[in-house]
Amino acid sequence: MPDAFVTLSFALGALDPEQAEGACLACGASAVTFRDAGDDPVLEPAPGEFRLWPSTTVQCLFAPGTEAAPLVAALARSLTLEPQRIGVELLPERAWEREWLRDFHARRFGRRLWVCPRHERVSARDAVVVMLDPGLAFGTGTHPSTALCMEWLDAHLVPGTHVIDYGCGSGVLALAAAQLGAQAVHCFDIDAQALLATAENAAANGVAARVQVHAAAATLPPAADVLLANILAGPLQALAPRFAALLRPGGVAVLAGLMRHEAADVTAAYGACFDVTPYGESDDWTCLAARRH
Repeated sequence: MPDAFVTLSFALGALDPEQAEGACLACGASAVTFRDAGDDPVLEPAPGEFRLWPSTTVQCLFAPGTEAAPLVAALARSLTLEPQRIGVELLPERAWEREWLRDFHARRFGRRLWVCPRHERVSARDAVVVMLDPGLAFGTGTHPSTALCMEWLDAHLVPGTHVIDYGCGSGVLALAAAQLGAQAVHCFDIDAQALLATAENAAANGVAARVQVHAAAATLPPAADVLLANILAGPLQALAPRFAALLRPGGVAVLAGLMRHEAADVTAAYGACFDVTPYGESDDWTCLAARRH
């Protein structure tokens, strides 16, 4: 295949990931990817943090026309690997920027809420649709914790409410709230890319006038009706007093991004200011609904 890309792959094992990536790039790789070689979950990393699976495969991509054998020899020598441990695959040249979208399809959450990629359409008469392609920022609804939050919004969000999306990622929850009739949605994330993605996705969905991004948590307005926090158990516990200050009495914090075994600690952290009840579970993930006293 003269127009085929060359991919080399090997088990990371005990190798240093930065060293492995550097060796691939030094050999001329145009892209290096770390992939799960088993079926182990990795929670969303903080910006700048690099998390890997217990069993990780490294894949590196080389331009069409590259000879595979010299690359294998050079990479094996650089990483002190046996050449037979490096797999070789030839990939025909295609429009890869759209290729990965083939397996991303419209998905319904609850009764009427949908997330739909821009290459598809939802025909259901009562559908409330968020148009969203996967991108650099976290969140398309495919993760169980995001799905639980989407289902809560479909079942409980009252039109005209004021919402905070704390840790907005791609903005999928904020967009869902806006499409379901929220009067205002205020979004915060520690990742600047997430804020950019949220603003762009809000504009693409025609809800930019009701979705506002905040670069600093201190600028979030108080007295919200609903606060969505699909983050991690540790930050959720630490933020309990802050969330209490952001919600009006009777307001609800939807807490997700935690595993089932972490629910008791998160519930305890919110006990002083909230009545906490389990909302739902999916796989080993759980979602809590905490109503402000």
